[in-house]
Amino acid sequence: MTETPDAPQADAPNSDAVQGDTPPDRLSTNYRSPFFKQDLLERGIGIRFKGAVRHDVEEYCISEGWIRVALGKKVDRHGNPLTLKLSGDIEAWFERPAADKAAD
Repeated sequence: MTETPDAPQADAPNSDAVQGDTPPDRLSTNYRSPFFKQDLLERGIGIRFKGAVRHDVEEYCISEGWIRVALGKKVDRHGNPLTLKLSGDIEAWFERPAADKAAD
């Protein structure tokens, strides 16, 4: 009932973190996901999960500590890959610099 204008909004993205050299907290390669961001994926995202670099990550969340990987070549009845959620320590980085920084 009472609205607090000083409270941070959970749905508002942090534009500084997204545009900087730090990848977002959560990102997905599925274009139907609300966490899909084409411009960030074009830069390339590197993921280190439990000390090993992974190249098969479909989605990740750093704050919750999980990644989602495809389960082989298996697909559901809609043609989407079946995924498996793995928990552990995650580190993410951009493989290429931002376009505006590359021009400098």
